[in-house]
Amino acid sequence: MDVLPGAQAAFPRDSEDPLDAYSQTVIRVAETVTPHVAAIEMAATRRNGQVRVGGGSAVVFTEDGYLLTNAHVVDGATAGRAAFADGTRMEIDIVGADPLSDLAVLRGRMPTPAPAALGNAETLRVGQLVIAVGNPLGLAGSVTAGVVSGLGRSIPTSAGRNRRVIEDVIQTDAALNPGSSGGALADAHGRIVGINTAVAGFGLGLAVPINTTTRRIISALLTDGRVRRAYLGLVSTPVPLSDPDALRTGQRRALRVVEVIDDSPADNAGLRPGDLVLSAGGRPVASAESLQKLLFADAIGAPFPITVLRSGAMLDIIAVPQEMTDAG
Repeated sequence: MDVLPGAQAAFPRDSEDPLDAYSQTVIRVAETVTPHVAAIEMAATRRNGQVRVGGGSAVVFTEDGYLLTNAHVVDGATAGRAAFADGTRMEIDIVGADPLSDLAVLRGRMPTPAPAALGNAETLRVGQLVIAVGNPLGLAGSVTAGVVSGLGRSIPTSAGRNRRVIEDVIQTDAALNPGSSGGALADAHGRIVGINTAVAGFGLGLAVPINTTTRRIISALLTDGRVRRAYLGLVSTPVPLSDPDALRTGQRRALRVVEVIDDSPADNAGLRPGDLVLSAGGRPVASAESLQKLLFADAIGAPFPITVLRSGAMLDIIAVPQEMTDAG
């Protein structure tokens, strides 16, 4: 059959189709990551025996069989089962969960497949390719691909009366569905940069990042089964500083104190609504997330310097954070 004029130029045989390169990357990452991701079913003990209370996905991240998933996946459960793509099945125990970061650590009772490589979400850029691997709707080993749609997003969370946000959340258009929660979000090198956590709407997926803060949370869950946090007792919102204040302080943004909880460490230290928090613990703060990063176990009961701008005057205040409790 004759070749139409120009056909050879339009489809040269010696060039690589860009879609093929994209597909090859997704295939390679899927083959790399899928063996490390388990489908999990969580159960609780009731009077009539074991009752299924939820399910999702989990990612092996240590050689000795620890897995990462979401706290909401294991909420209300006492144990569960994991199933891997290679047919490996085992009972799993809950090591610890942290609702305020939506992360939980599990451990298999039998040897698990090898761990996945953890990456660093702090290196991600908007538009970068990411691949989600999980078990949506019970369909094991499902793979979807997309791009990083946004960075620095926040998800409001709560535990008891405590209100916080999961910080620096990754937004992606990789399709996520029920059962994807706890699964892996990987970069083009097959490194796990996030744990898929929620479906916020059509075409919108969110993942808890693997970064310095979440590694600290994971370490605390491995060691203690929980995350100890410090409590100040203030509600704040980020605001831009006026040009004169920015020139004077050397920073463009601060935290405006909206509310101070009665008899809290912030109240006892003399913080007031309307104060502009410039720094805490010796570090500039410009968002609730940047303040939260300083309020871990080592801040409990220790002097915590806070610099505020109040009615044009800069004040140095010393607070002593208490330990956060579920009821606090």
